[in-house]
Amino acid sequence: MLKEWLIDYSYDVLNGAIVACQKHKWACERFLRDIEREGSDDFPYIFDEEKAWRFLKWMTLFKHTKGKLQGQDIQPDFIQIFVFGNIYGWVQQKNRYRRFKKSYWQVGRKNAKSQSLACVSSYESMALGENMSEVYIGATKTEQSKIVWKETAAQIKGCRFLKGKYKIAYGKIEHLKSGSFIEALSKDANKSGDGFNPQCGIIDEYHAHKTSEIYDVLDSGMGARVQPLMMVITTAGFELQNPCYSVEYLYVSKILDPDNPIENEEYFVMINELEKDDDIKDENNWAKANPILCSYEEGVSYLRGQLKAALDVPEKMRNFLTKNMNIWVDQKENGYMPMNKWNECGKEPMPDLQGREGYGGIDLSKTIDLTSVSFEFPLDDGRIAVLSHSFMPEDTIAAKRQTDKVPYDLWVKQGWITATPGAVVDYKFIAAYIKEQIQQNKWKLKEIGFDPYNATHFAQEMQMDGYEMLEIRQGVKTLSEPTKKFRELVLQNKIVHNNNPVLSWAISNAVTKQDAQENIMLDKDKSTDRIDPIASLITAHVRVMRIGFENRPSIYEKQDIRTI
Repeated sequence: MLKEWLIDYSYDVLNGAIVACQKHKWACERFLRDIEREGSDDFPYIFDEEKAWRFLKWMTLFKHTKGKLQGQDIQPDFIQIFVFGNIYGWVQQKNRYRRFKKSYWQVGRKNAKSQSLACVSSYESMALGENMSEVYIGATKTEQSKIVWKETAAQIKGCRFLKGKYKIAYGKIEHLKSGSFIEALSKDANKSGDGFNPQCGIIDEYHAHKTSEIYDVLDSGMGARVQPLMMVITTAGFELQNPCYSVEYLYVSKILDPDNPIENEEYFVMINELEKDDDIKDENNWAKANPILCSYEEGVSYLRGQLKAALDVPEKMRNFLTKNMNIWVDQKENGYMPMNKWNECGKEPMPDLQGREGYGGIDLSKTIDLTSVSFEFPLDDGRIAVLSHSFMPEDTIAAKRQTDKVPYDLWVKQGWITATPGAVVDYKFIAAYIKEQIQQNKWKLKEIGFDPYNATHFAQEMQMDGYEMLEIRQGVKTLSEPTKKFRELVLQNKIVHNNNPVLSWAISNAVTKQDAQENIMLDKDKSTDRIDPIASLITAHVRVMRIGFENRPSIYEKQDIRTI
């Protein structure tokens, strides 16, 4: 009996016989609560084993299309039985229409996401019994939307039971008897779904969607269907402002949480993820995010290889955390810095920097944009205190606020940015700021590094005023080690900062580029939004690495930087 199996599975999860994260356990608790009250006055749903078995048996009609099991019949894994047993088994008592009209499953990479969605798409178009069913696979990019579509087509072509019952042409998979079809939608192909009448909307890798446009179009078109299904399967991501995290993940987490009053009886949720305090090196934790992948040795071996690569090359760690461990990370594609680690460095109070020796760095951008100056001060305990300040033309602040979507005007009021008069940055304000800070704080700035772009004349004037100016060439040979080492200090919690929101925003924007020798530098062309504050900080760090730790506890071995 499937119901009994699902009950036993739930208890195995809750008592630890099956390794699971807290949200997975909550999903099992939810199922058990629903079983106890099914068919009651305040819970008008019942579990229909026949409907659940119908879908699970449908999955077994198809064969694995790739991997070690290619050519073998699909046998649903335990987690698939639980997820789809719930989605298809629960129905409304009064009419036997499905209970769950929406579902969200977040799970690590290589856990049969595409396979599962392909089975859903073919079932909803060919086996559910709806006439002229429309199934759309939605994505922002054509390539992404085609992944599940191609998997569906491959499964159907390899199914002898469906021979002669379908047609694949012009980007559609059509069921000949019912007139139902499966089609891929993508924003970049100008296929938005407007005017359509979806029976089923499928969103694969929702974390990659910048907006909810595709989701909303599919969802809003389902009004005429009596038992529609919106199915989202995704891994975690690194764009926390995107709707998958900022809207859906936060919402469905509340649905699962038994202590949260938010309920949605028509929304099924399963989240498989590592938790905050889990050790990513402990293989026993991996099954929390990878219930299928960790069920066989080759899958565990694959994860071992991914972890080793991530530990060896920091640029790979973000992908390991999001794709393999299913952890949301506030870090962009090729992102320079894990923002949780940066934020940790701002929890300690700033030390007294009066009379300190330090180093400056300047990044003079175009005169209409953000311009920044930063300072680094090696401390007696081996840490580094960092400060940053930025400048922006007063006349451009309102327009830049609209285009960049950040509160420049608020940052001016708070003192993090100086608004210079007119429509271009007046470099005299930058020079005056540096001199004022040195005088007020009795700093002993040994050198001020500068990017020669746009700054040669400025540097000459500062040199004439008695400041030691040093041109820092903006190439990978000069910047790779300082860029890596500054990040290492952050990861070791050896940087102290004052939670400057402009600097933190710039760091969150920064992405890196890497050459064949794994040298890196910040990529100004590909970084989204502005990175001038962190660029100026790295410029200062070039000299801190070289001579900043004489007579202090050494963070770095002394290095001979020949090219500056």
